[in-house]
Amino acid sequence: MVSFIKRVFTFGDKPVEKPVEEKPSVIAPEVAPTESEAAAVQAELEPKPREEDLPVAPVDPVAPAEMETAGGPSSDLADEADEADEVAVLPGVEETSDLGVVPLSLLEAEAAAETDNADPSETADLIPVLPKGFSTSKSEPDIVAVVPPAKLTWFQRLRAGLARTSSQLTGQIAALFTKRKLDDETLEDLEDLLIQADLGVETAMRITGTLSAERYGKDVTGEDVSRIMSAEITKVLSPVAKPLQLDLNHKPHVILVVGVNGTGKTTTIGKLAAKLSGSGLKVMLAAGDTFRAAAIEQLKIWADRTNSEFIGTKLGADAAGLAYDAYVQAKEKKSDVLIIDTAGRLQNKAELMAELEKIVRVLGKLDPDAPHTVLQTLDATTGQNAMNQVEIFRNVAGVSGLIMTKLDGTARGGILVAIAAKHRLPVYFIGVGEGIDDLEPFEAKDFAEAIAGLTPAPH
Repeated sequence: MVSFIKRVFTFGDKPVEKPVEEKPSVIAPEVAPTESEAAAVQAELEPKPREEDLPVAPVDPVAPAEMETAGGPSSDLADEADEADEVAVLPGVEETSDLGVVPLSLLEAEAAAETDNADPSETADLIPVLPKGFSTSKSEPDIVAVVPPAKLTWFQRLRAGLARTSSQLTGQIAALFTKRKLDDETLEDLEDLLIQADLGVETAMRITGTLSAERYGKDVTGEDVSRIMSAEITKVLSPVAKPLQLDLNHKPHVILVVGVNGTGKTTTIGKLAAKLSGSGLKVMLAAGDTFRAAAIEQLKIWADRTNSEFIGTKLGADAAGLAYDAYVQAKEKKSDVLIIDTAGRLQNKAELMAELEKIVRVLGKLDPDAPHTVLQTLDATTGQNAMNQVEIFRNVAGVSGLIMTKLDGTARGGILVAIAAKHRLPVYFIGVGEGIDDLEPFEAKDFAEAIAGLTPAPH
C-alpha cells in the first residue's frame, strides 16, 4: 500500500535531478529488432487496466452530507442531524483566482440562505453587499412635501379679474403725472384716459372735478389720482350695490334670466340655485332655452348638483309654453323659487325679442306680479356693447337687476361703472370664474379699489 501511494503522490519539493556523469560509451552497431521483439515492445506500450485486490465495504462509510462539504464532515454534524433538512447546502467550492475574489455563485447562495431565514418584514429593506469600490444608489427618490397653493380671498380673485383694466389705467396715469403739476391740459388728458377705460363720461368728469378741487396747481402723483378715483367710483356704485330681494309670500318667486348668447346665463342660474337650495329653499329650474340641446342638458346637470327640481321639454318647443308648465308645477310642488332660463338673443333681432315678450306676458297671466325678478347677465369682456344690451333688454323684458360675469384677466370692468351711472339698475352679483363658489354679492368699495389698483385696508 505504501509503495502504491509513493507511486501516485509525491511529497515535498521535487528532487533536483543530478547531472549524470557521462561515461565513455561504445557505440554498438545498429541491429534491427526481430518481429517477435517488436511485437513485445508494442504490447508493453499499450495501456492495461490495473486490477488490485482492494476491500469493498458493503455500505459507503462516508455520509452524503460529508461528501458535499469541501473540508470533510463538521464537528457538530451529529448534533444537528435532526435539522439536516433545514440547513441550506451551499454549492461546491469554486477555485478562486490569484486575486482572491470570492466566486459570484457563493455570494448569491449565501444571500439566498440569509433571506430564507430572515423575517419577511426585514427583508424588504435589505441592500446587497457589493465588493469594495462599489456603492449602491438610492432606490427611492426623496419625498418632497407638496404644499397646496393658498386659496385666494374674494378680493384677490376680484383684483385678478380686473387686472387688465387696473394695470392699463394706473400705468397710464402714473406716466401722465410724472413730474407735472395739475393744470387744465393734464386734466383733459386724464379725462380721456378714464373714458377709454370704459368708466363713462359722467364718472370721468366726477373724478377730474374732485381732483381739480383738491390738487389744482400742485404736484400730483399717480397714488393721489388712484385714491380719488377709487373714492368717486365707490360713490357711483354704492347706490346700486343691493341684495336680491325674494318675496317668499309669493310661492313660487319667479326669476327670469335673460341676456345675449355667451354671457353665462345657464351657469349663473346653477350658481344661484346652489346658494338658494343650500339655505334650505325648495328650488325648481326650467330649461327655457329650447333652441340648444346643450343648454337643456347643462341645466339638468346643475339641477342634479343642487338638489333642485327640473323641468324641460323637447328641442325647438315653444318657450312660453314651457314657462307656463313650469309655473304650474312649481305651484303644485310648493317650490319657493322658480328660475327660468331663456335662449340667448341678440338685442338687434326684433323677432327673437318679441318671443321674450311673449314669455313675460304668459307668466303675467298666471300671476300679475310674475316674473317677480328679471335678471340680465352681462359679459365683462364686451365693453361698450354691454351698455346697448342693457337698454334694449330693459325695454323688452323689464330688467330689474344685473349680474356681471366673466371677470377674468381679459375683463373690461370699467363698463359696469358707466352702466350704473346711466341706468341706476341694481347690481346683485359678480362672477369671477366657472366654479360654484365664484359668484359673490356685489360690493361697491371692493370693486372700486380693484379698478384703482389699491390694496384694501385691513378690517
